[in-house]
This record gives sequence, C-alpha cells and structure tokens, in this order.
Amino acid sequence: MPVYVFACPACGRFELTRPMTRAGEAAACPECGREARRVFTPPNHSLLRSEVRRALGAEEASAHEPRVVSQKRGRPLRHRADPTPPWVLH
Repeated sequence: MPVYVFACPACGRFELTRPMTRAGEAAACPECGREARRVFTPPNHSLLRSEVRRALGAEEASAHEPRVVSQKRGRPLRHRADPTPPWVLH
C-alpha cells in the first residue's frame, strides 16, 4: 500500500499507509486527533532506472534554470530532393 503524507494544523506532518481508494480522504492526526489534510509529495524516484532519474532531473532543472544555447551542435539533417506533399497517400 502507498504511504501518504498528511499535515495537522497543530502537530505538523505525519505519514499514513492506506489504500489508493482512500487517498483523498482527510485523516485523523495520531497525536491530537484533529483532522489533517493530505500533502501532495513527489513519487520516490530512487526505484527508477538511472537513465530515467537523470532525464527527470534534467527536465525539472530546465523548468527553473533553462540552459542557454550559444552555438549549434550536431550534423545538419539531410533534405530530401523530392518532398512528398502531405495530401498524397501512399
């Protein structure tokens, strides 16, 4: 079962294991019994393959700190001499 994080207004955060069908429901704080709301947290990426983790990290970093490209890299694409119009069916 997944582990969810909840925040009690008086006691702070705590974790709770419950079925996914009950993920959105409020929970009672184990300390004071007050109603606590769920805090959305990112999934645990440590279980993913290293390539996927690296790609997710680059994607997240580019949202806040995009890299500036100063020069073109790679080879130019070869152009077809006779492009086929999009309305021609094969």
